[in-house]
Amino acid sequence: MKPQFSTMAAAALLMGSVVTAQETQPQTQQPAAPQTEARPDASVSAGISAAAPQKGPEVRGVITARTGDKMQVTGDDGTKTVIVLDDQTRLKATTGLFGKRSRPTLANLFNGIPVTVQTNQFGDQLVATQVQFRSTDYKTAAMIRNATSQRFDEQDSALKEQQVALGALRGRVADIDNYNLKGVTNVYFDTAVWKLTDEAKTQLCAAAAEAEKIPNSLLLVVGYTDSVGDDDYNQELSEKRASRVMAHLQQVCRWKSFRTLTPSGMAKADPAADNSTPEGKAQNRRVAVNVLVSKAVEGL
Repeated sequence: MKPQFSTMAAAALLMGSVVTAQETQPQTQQPAAPQTEARPDASVSAGISAAAPQKGPEVRGVITARTGDKMQVTGDDGTKTVIVLDDQTRLKATTGLFGKRSRPTLANLFNGIPVTVQTNQFGDQLVATQVQFRSTDYKTAAMIRNATSQRFDEQDSALKEQQVALGALRGRVADIDNYNLKGVTNVYFDTAVWKLTDEAKTQLCAAAAEAEKIPNSLLLVVGYTDSVGDDDYNQELSEKRASRVMAHLQQVCRWKSFRTLTPSGMAKADPAADNSTPEGKAQNRRVAVNVLVSKAVEGL
């Protein structure tokens, strides 16, 4: 019975295992007596002894790794067998998968395909004489492989977009080196909340009034969270807190919009206190209003 496509076959597509090539010492080639199953030495992959081959075992399982001219086949019992592929390895696909005008090649052997492998044994290495697989198993493995590749491409694209956004954010914050810091006012929030307290509203207008007295001053508003919750949630929460503070400064405290830098959310980064205690978490659920003056214009 040929191995059927299984959950292990699908999992094999995602495995990162690498087949370790076995090294053998070169041996002096001795004339071999004629044998019907012997292959010419030139056809044997590099590293395989030139000794006459013996009939090897039939190996059944799922391809779980490929590297160069070697593949790893994992059986139902978890046994892993490394098999060498060479230019005399025959590939046999059932029911005309590749049509009459084309034949499968070694490139068609990838992770996740259930196979039955006939082998010869050269010393301590197995060399495939024939690899057989079912067309339905090949198609299923190929579909899973392609879908996985597409999903990884989509994840890579999303990750790159996040990295670009994070780089821009850090760039804006890094620009603080071009400014002199004149003061910081922190306002605090309850857990998972971005609504301003009455005390916070009073503090913000007081901070704006003091900043108004400083020539050429700008405000940089940065939101933060504690360490509770996942990164995406905390990023969104920190941005909402920063936006709420900026809106209050402009709408209620009458701070001019052209005198503000773009508000930013930094999630749980740069904690002001230890997140392992309730008191520390309370200090980290904050928005910092930084009063800045550009070094280029200070004193003008």
